[in-house]
Amino acid sequence: MTQGSKGLAKAKEIYEDRSRRVKELKDEGKKIIGYPCIYVPLEMMTALDLVPYRIYGDMREPVTEADRGLQTAFCSIMRSCLDLGLKGKYDFLDGFVGAHSCDPQEKCVRVWMSLIKYPYTHFLDVPGTLQAGSWEYFKGQLTALKKTLESFTGKIITQTRLREAIEAHNLQRALVRELYDLRKPDPPLISGAETLQVVKALTSIPVEEGNELLRQVITEVKKRKNGPQKKPARLLVWGNTMDDIAHVEIIEGDEANIVMDDHCGGSRAYRTDVELTEDLLDGLTDYYLVKLIPPRTFRVAVLGETKKDWAADLESRFGYIGEYIKGWDVNGVIMQLVRYCDPHGFEQPAIKDYFDSLGIPNTYLEHDYSEGALAPLRTRVQGFLEVIGQKA
Repeated sequence: MTQGSKGLAKAKEIYEDRSRRVKELKDEGKKIIGYPCIYVPLEMMTALDLVPYRIYGDMREPVTEADRGLQTAFCSIMRSCLDLGLKGKYDFLDGFVGAHSCDPQEKCVRVWMSLIKYPYTHFLDVPGTLQAGSWEYFKGQLTALKKTLESFTGKIITQTRLREAIEAHNLQRALVRELYDLRKPDPPLISGAETLQVVKALTSIPVEEGNELLRQVITEVKKRKNGPQKKPARLLVWGNTMDDIAHVEIIEGDEANIVMDDHCGGSRAYRTDVELTEDLLDGLTDYYLVKLIPPRTFRVAVLGETKKDWAADLESRFGYIGEYIKGWDVNGVIMQLVRYCDPHGFEQPAIKDYFDSLGIPNTYLEHDYSEGALAPLRTRVQGFLEVIGQKA
């Protein structure tokens, strides 16, 4: 990155050349471990002085190699990730930890481990339900991950190092929440596109460097005078991971500010903290199995007879999003899904009912993970924003 660059400029540089910093660190002797989703406990890697690096697809890169392992009627984000891996775009990694965050991702991870070889690989099985036994099973999975990471590095994850790592990642979560709070004013102090650049940059560098980047961005954004303009629509975007600012800019345009999101490339990984329990694996187990709330996990109704009361069940499942809508003064919701995403697709009718119950205008956009899908999205978003303008 350019020497002396700070804040938003630094985040933009990292976003535009994500692998540059980790390649520098690799040259210095650091080990880089790739991971594809938010269910992988980064704290364990940090405790061993490994550098976690999130694997993303690239909607601008034509998929030409993924057919070697995945069918065409398949999550296009996962196809893009595998395609980049097969083309050597992730050859700088020293290891790879995949997780069962959904069935397509498990399939992609299994194919990845079969076709792309690294010195270290590990598969983390994440239960799909919160039934009796799920918690102990997942703690066992984390214990197994800990052992293989220790074997790979020749080091031991001590309680002291793990506690320090959890504290560093909790600090990052708190700083991201502080960054998101800067979107509450009207106009927001930071745009949706700028926020995405910052959050994606965090997944490309060590946690300590990410925390310093966040401090710089927060300080800069609070002081600057040329932030986003006030616009009629204040939107929340729910759904699949968004990882390209072109996608965000299509939505924001001249008429909208994305002031909040609920997807795995945004707020979901930073919503709460890991509890510092006596046995630190207990806190990690609870965080990654229970506190993370993507729709891939089936949750039995927990509020008495809510499973017999649709409205109460919706509130128990999505009430945190209602808090987002109030806290960030949202006046419209876009549910955006990549085609063939079953977890979000099955969840969409229920969450739409929830938004309807709140009287919040909402729309559903399904699309491919490709640059060619952006232009049609612009037309559909503009139509939705006209509806919001009529209600204003």
